[in-house]
Amino acid sequence: MKFNAILKANTGTGSPFIIAGPCSAESEEQMLQTAMELSANGIPALRAGLWKPRTRPGNFEGVGRKGLEWMKHIREITGMAMATEVGTAEHVKACVEAGIEILWIGTRTSGNPFAMAELASALADAPAEQIVLIKNPLCPGIDAWLGAIERIMSCGLKNIGLIHRGFADFSDSVYRNPPHWEVARKIRAELPGMPMIIDPSHMAGKRELIPGLLRQAADLGFNAFMIESHTDPTTALTDARQQLTPEALRALIDDVFPKTRSKARVCTEEKRL
Repeated sequence: MKFNAILKANTGTGSPFIIAGPCSAESEEQMLQTAMELSANGIPALRAGLWKPRTRPGNFEGVGRKGLEWMKHIREITGMAMATEVGTAEHVKACVEAGIEILWIGTRTSGNPFAMAELASALADAPAEQIVLIKNPLCPGIDAWLGAIERIMSCGLKNIGLIHRGFADFSDSVYRNPPHWEVARKIRAELPGMPMIIDPSHMAGKRELIPGLLRQAADLGFNAFMIESHTDPTTALTDARQQLTPEALRALIDDVFPKTRSKARVCTEEKRL
């Protein structure tokens, strides 16, 4: 995985860079089937949550470490890069040992300075090529987001990027997490060289709203996305309402980016960010 593929996509050149996969890893069969369909459609990176932060206990909280073995097996079969969320130092250690290429820090974690300091300490031992993506905190604004970014930068990693997934603003918006694109513009101005990936799934909350958000992002010059995709969204254990089938995702990408109907691919330049 060349991290500058994300950077190149973010500047609006080349094919859109897509990280896709289910909200949660539920079984090895579900993961492999999803990965095979996504890979066949040119998606280079598979995402899935292994540890799920839930608002209330008793809901599905993920399969945990055993999902890392599934990811390793799927990577051997498909050649896809693997991506998952980390929320504790133990998560980081397990993922680094498994060679997970892309780690992301979720919204519930990025707004907590104590948690971010713990993660930064754990990431100090990660390989230099480790990719870490930081989602925006819950509330609109850039200060907390910048604080989270600065803490991860302090551990010495260079392959750091952002995920813009919208904000909880308690409005009557049709979106689950309205995008507040003005915040994205502000943090882009503060960190002009840092890649930003757009997560329309969590912005939308409903799959039928994803196309409009994807077009908004494309019109603003964004060309890198994380989108939730499940082979059978109606049976998904988490966020069933906002997931797309791999086939629907491919059709959407072809519609929004008609000049890139050939498979999305990771660029092959040797230079790293």
